[in-house]
Order: sequence, then structure tokens, then C-alpha cells
Amino acid sequence: MNPDKLNFAKGNGLLPVIAQDAETGRVLMQAFMNKEALEKTQALGKLTLFSRTKKRLWTKGETSGNVLRVKELMADCDGDCLLAKVESAGPACHTGQDTCFGEENRWTVTDKQQSPEGDQEATVSFLASLETFLRKRQTADPAESYTARLFAKGIKHIAKKLGEEAVELVLESETGERQRFVEEAADLLYHLDVLLIAKGLGLSDIVDELKSRHRQ
Repeated sequence: MNPDKLNFAKGNGLLPVIAQDAETGRVLMQAFMNKEALEKTQALGKLTLFSRTKKRLWTKGETSGNVLRVKELMADCDGDCLLAKVESAGPACHTGQDTCFGEENRWTVTDKQQSPEGDQEATVSFLASLETFLRKRQTADPAESYTARLFAKGIKHIAKKLGEEAVELVLESETGERQRFVEEAADLLYHLDVLLIAKGLGLSDIVDELKSRHRQ
């Protein structure tokens, strides 16, 4: 990317930049870059920004350690906005949340406004985000996390739990209680994802296999 071809003048020397998780697609934060911040980002591989309040450059995570390593940097068609696909070393928000766009600020469209395509995108995004969260639990303290305890006990134990959840789902399918069935299905999917991760795989591997079998 050539900084000289970007439209810094439109924003009085600044470009808005959106930081997006490179793996899950989740938007983490929005900030600003000047030309110097962009050049430093390209040089370091770490998201470096311009603080409008402190009037200086700052590298995300320089005090907290929660740096955002840039995997890809893209400009929009007008050259007046940037998208940074990043790998996060910790919470992106100063509040300790994974994203600055937290649940407390969410507005959800009504059922009449919601499109099937939007539902699908939200589902895929959440599953990817969940898998990223589960992967982080591989190195967590088993005393503080059920998922970490599963990983600590190994593949054989995880596979046994998955089998138990599969049986419970089958049994629940005969009762006609929708909510209980959904809960058991969620338990099954969760334990399947944990097993996939323990095997060095992920949901994307399953999707790839399904795609290879799909025939129009």
C-alpha cells in the first residue's frame, strides 16, 4: 500500500481505520491513523494509531500488552478509510472487553427487518468467535475453566463426553420439548468443537469436507 495514494486531506490528515479480527471477522475497534502512523504500522506489523486527544502516535497495547498484529491492511475504493485485519493478543477494548462494540451498545433489528442472509452471517461469525475463545482455553488454568479441564484430561475424555452428549440429544429428540433439545444440541456442538481443536482441527475442516461432498 502506497500512503501517497491515500486521501489523508479529506480527514484533515487522518484516516479512520477499522480493526477486524482476521480469523473471526469480528470488528474490534475504530480509531484513526495519520501518514506517520500508517508507515509505522507497516514497519512494525503492529497497529499504530494517532490519538486525537493526546496529539501523538500510539501503538495499540503499548501499555497493556494487548497488541494487535496486522495480518492485512486494505484501503476502501475512495482511499479515505482503512481496514486492518489483525490478530489480537488480548482484549481490544480499554474496558477489558474483547471488542469496543460490546453488547450494552447493541441494537438488533426486528424479525421483520432481519434477512435470512443476515442470520447466516451472524451465525457463522459467532461460531468462528466461539472457536477462537475455546482455543485460548487450551492454555488456561484447569481450575478456573471447564473447557480448560476438558483439554487437560485429553482426547479420550473429550471423546467420551461427546458420546454422552450425543446420546442425550438422541433421547431428548423423542420428548418433543424444543428448548431442551436445543440445549442438548448446543452441548453436542460445543463438545464437538473442543474435540476438533484437541485434534488440531476446526469447524472449517468439517465445512471443507461437506463442500467437497456437495453436488448442485
